[in-house]
Amino acid sequence: MTSRLWVPPWPLDVRATVDGLHRGSGDPSMRYAPDGSIWRASYTPDGPGTLRLQSGPDGVRGTGWGPGGEWLVERFPEVLGALDNPEELVADDPVVAALVRRGRGYRIGRTGRVWEALVPAILEQKVVSTEAWRAWRYLLRRFGEPAPGPVAESMRVPPPPQVWARIPTWEWHRSGIEPVRMRTIRGATSMDAERHPDKLTVLRGVGPWTAAETRMRAVGDADAVPVGDFHIPKVVGQTLAGTPVDDAGMLELLEPFAGQRGRVVRLCVRYGTWPQRKGPRMSVRDYRSL
Repeated sequence: MTSRLWVPPWPLDVRATVDGLHRGSGDPSMRYAPDGSIWRASYTPDGPGTLRLQSGPDGVRGTGWGPGGEWLVERFPEVLGALDNPEELVADDPVVAALVRRGRGYRIGRTGRVWEALVPAILEQKVVSTEAWRAWRYLLRRFGEPAPGPVAESMRVPPPPQVWARIPTWEWHRSGIEPVRMRTIRGATSMDAERHPDKLTVLRGVGPWTAAETRMRAVGDADAVPVGDFHIPKVVGQTLAGTPVDDAGMLELLEPFAGQRGRVVRLCVRYGTWPQRKGPRMSVRDYRSL
């Protein structure tokens, strides 16, 4: 076990900053404990590790377990936005300025683990989150090794690429994943994603939406815009213009914030106005019965 205390030099909302890394209720790789601590399991360059983040009056303490524990502890400030520069967002627009004030402690962090952001993003392609998170839970519990430390019975480490490449076809079916997303993840194992986070779209089945979702979490790309999302253009339009828009309308609204468009998107999603739901929602599909 290794531990260190970090004192952020600016206001920090730890929960808001890391919430985008959480893949739904029951995510085996991340959980919020009743005592307020946040736990994450990750497969680092040094091997599997577990990180606990505990906020207190003196700062944020990171504690790590396993071969990758030291790697996680050394870099946890980056997960909490230590390398982020929110001041680069010039909020002349009064709506955006209000979002910035509401999200004063929110920062864009970076995990430094591209593969662990890419796989769940692929699982979330063109489906409701519930369906993707169900598959994520199944595959991690089935193929992820127990997280080091005191959470070995309840948490799992996301597998490295070579493990994903060997998952049998029938296990993908049992997870609820159809062949298209299965082939996309398998194909992605051919690239060293950690070294080439700016080339993800050369992979078959990985488009701008998947790349943006991955880059925002893994490398802290403040300009990453998830074009092609079902909800986000509507939320951005409702928040910034008072009416839902499509992708083209969203990009037009975000143009004045070039370089920080992804930050504006995240502020809209977290602190903005969601349009009133009309019509039927997308259904949760289940390929396991086919």
